[in-house]
Amino acid sequence: MALLPGGAALSMAGGVREFASATPSRPAVIDGDRSLTYRALDDRASRLAQTLLAAGLRPGDRVAVQLGNRLEFPEIICAAAKAGLVLVPIGTRLTGAETAYILEHSGARAFVSDGEPPVPVDLVLTIGGTGVASYEKALDSASGADPLVPVDENDPCCLYYTSGTTGRPKGVLSSHRARTLMCYLSAMEWGLGARRTSLAVAPMYHGAGMVFDYAPVVAGGTVVMLPKWDPEHLLVLAERHRAQSAFLVPTHAQTLRALGDEPRRRYDLSSLDTLYFNAAALPAVLKDWVAGAFPDAGVHELYGSTEAGVVTNCRPADADRTGSVGLPWYMTEVRVVDDEGRPVAAGERGELFSRSPFLMNGYLGDDAATAACTTEDGFLTSGDIVVRDEDGFIYVVDRKKDMIISGGVNIAPREVEDVINAFPGVADTAVVGAPDEQWGERVAAYVVALPGATVDPAALDAHCRERLSGPKVPRSVEFLPVLPRNASGKVLKRELRDR
Repeated sequence: MALLPGGAALSMAGGVREFASATPSRPAVIDGDRSLTYRALDDRASRLAQTLLAAGLRPGDRVAVQLGNRLEFPEIICAAAKAGLVLVPIGTRLTGAETAYILEHSGARAFVSDGEPPVPVDLVLTIGGTGVASYEKALDSASGADPLVPVDENDPCCLYYTSGTTGRPKGVLSSHRARTLMCYLSAMEWGLGARRTSLAVAPMYHGAGMVFDYAPVVAGGTVVMLPKWDPEHLLVLAERHRAQSAFLVPTHAQTLRALGDEPRRRYDLSSLDTLYFNAAALPAVLKDWVAGAFPDAGVHELYGSTEAGVVTNCRPADADRTGSVGLPWYMTEVRVVDDEGRPVAAGERGELFSRSPFLMNGYLGDDAATAACTTEDGFLTSGDIVVRDEDGFIYVVDRKKDMIISGGVNIAPREVEDVINAFPGVADTAVVGAPDEQWGERVAAYVVALPGATVDPAALDAHCRERLSGPKVPRSVEFLPVLPRNASGKVLKRELRDR
């Protein structure tokens, strides 16, 4: 007897379609005084899909979107999926030249934004515009019928561009299967599904932000948009909408702490039961503050990348494992290997590889780069050096490319950063290797002080010398108002090296 096919393909439009039927009147997206029910979200996504197809775009073509967190973003994601198109999210803080590079490299045929593209494309839809390119006028005149374009779940749904911290951005192709599974599993893990309200804090144009901010509408929940980062506005929205979940990065926690206790105590935050962090491990002092400031919330620390998706998660029950990013996430296998690809023992440093349904399809137009980071049996490198303990918990030691080599000694910047972050008055730290004629490289530290605090350089140096061997002690310390970071919260160490 012949086997039947394995059912309908996973699609990033599936959840919206399902809940538009199951709970049509439930709020799906809230953005200030604007909101969309599931019925309205489904209808507007169909109208946008029809607009794109009527303009001559065909399945597999790319649609660029350059927007902050706002009501239209989820419907644009859904519309691209309904039309079988590949979405190209572009950061709002990029320069015109950086945006132009992504548009040209991706071959995007349409551009949806609240501004104009820096290079010509076939179709421009302007949110807030009033002319022929008006986004709202296009939707008003389009058919509301779902185009139901067939999509293979292994086809790309998104083309993300890496932050370019080490060079030109690369285009990461991610499939419907990878992203949809992550949305459903994120909803299950971090409470983003039906009858739950989540805050969209991370920018949706970033890979992690898109999954975590879109997952609520895939799973029947409600997502509340935070248009831009404002720590007190986050507290306002949490109280107003009785939000239960929020995805943050350590920088958000730093600025929340900088508000002081009084502003936070003005708001009823008892509804927040889940906070989950990514981009970098929470320093022990900051994690303790988060636990005390939000006593009703379980704190998760996850780890992943645009290329690999979510790789690990450290759940609240394991909060005492300070510095750990936890155990492998759902459906994920990991390897920790040495430079020759041989597995290392527990407690030894090695490079982390993972294999899961969330991995990228590859880099657009760059087979060599794809091959360089993957193995023949389907594992993808993280580029991170980790240690796995006897219980399988993973600790990120450092980025492989960030390793400092001074006089032949390998120095992990993370180790030095942890020591500096423990010094009173320090809010944030980044350590890089600076050129040195004698030693090849020397340790250079960039430090951000807490508001109103004064950090004595001599005392900080003494603190480091008590806890670090000679080569690891920073040879220079520069104080900055903030560290340069990309949209996902990762420190742009290349910019610090360029200083």
